Amino acid sequence: MVTAASIGSRVESLASSGISTIPKEYVRPEEELVNIGDIFEDEKSTEGPQVPTIDLKEIDSEDIKVREKCREELKKAAIDWGVMHLINHGISDELMERVKKAGKAFFDLPIEQKEKYANDQASGKIQGYGSKLANNASGQLEWEDYFFHCVYPEDKRDLSIWPQTPSDCIVATSEYAKELRGLATKMLSILSLGLGLEEGRLEKEVGGLEELLLQMKINYYPKCPLPELALGVEAHTDISALTFILHNMVPGLQLFYGGKWVTAKCVPNSVVMHIGDTLEILSNGKYKSILHRGLVNKEKVRISWAVFCEPPKEKIILKPLPETVSEEEPAIFPPRTFFEHIQHKLFRQSQEALVSTKESAALKSTTESALKSTKEAALISTN
Repeated sequence: MVTAASIGSRVESLASSGISTIPKEYVRPEEELVNIGDIFEDEKSTEGPQVPTIDLKEIDSEDIKVREKCREELKKAAIDWGVMHLINHGISDELMERVKKAGKAFFDLPIEQKEKYANDQASGKIQGYGSKLANNASGQLEWEDYFFHCVYPEDKRDLSIWPQTPSDCIVATSEYAKELRGLATKMLSILSLGLGLEEGRLEKEVGGLEELLLQMKINYYPKCPLPELALGVEAHTDISALTFILHNMVPGLQLFYGGKWVTAKCVPNSVVMHIGDTLEILSNGKYKSILHRGLVNKEKVRISWAVFCEPPKEKIILKPLPETVSEEEPAIFPPRTFFEHIQHKLFRQSQEALVSTKESAALKSTTESALKSTKEAALISTN
């Protein structure tokens, strides 16, 4: 049922109301405010480290030297950064544009129409249209609305909750999910070889074709009157094995690298790929699940399409693979199911948020340890 309260709870509704300030629930803690800048100026900067761009054109080259050079670059990016821009990834520009056009068309609908697809987190209905509910001790909110749904395997989808408008939404998203599943297999194969494992090992460890879920979250970040006070998504690492992201070429993604926040460039026709917690655990920390966040701005709406490749919640025990463990490099992660890992992150987050609330006056450092205290098992997929 569409109510005035549900419509009023949407960030889009708040942003379009003509406000010149933002409610205190959206204002970040003081220790975070010191490093929230102008995202457009940050994106123009050519100084300092830059998120690597990996060209996959030669990933399967018959020339072994060319092929190995490409694969080594991907492995290095996974070890050093845990995030990269993928180009020449095999997914057509035309298909990616259709997916983006469909997502934008949905969010262009009146809020009353979008509310027909609203989720209900309280009852466990996590798929659909929603907004972040405060689930930390400080009660903070993020400047975004979203649409969340499982897009692969096909037999695990619930098409009844997918947007019926625009008409191409289901077809384009389904085609994209299928293409992305193939790309995930390719990336998992290369990353397996990078650990000295058999080519299909990581794919098997995260559930294989039958069990690995692809969950899409379309993030909608309205214009914000005071972007220097808010975040679209607060600092977190992804719980997934891999995450693939499209965006509408409006900057916003930042990565915590080398002790500071680095703004990702907008690379045309690329797919951003994150290593998630799941691969970090399986590789015993050799591949990095990087801390990242999303900034907002007052000039342009930002939309991103994040697809999380997640193992089954209970069927698989996540722990460092034996081949990644040695006397010199003992296991640094305890065995847990994927569900237990989610619960562990949520519990740790709530405890650290309580400490953060009590000691906010003292938490003004921008060191990595302080930033990590704000980690959240982000994304609706953790509910």
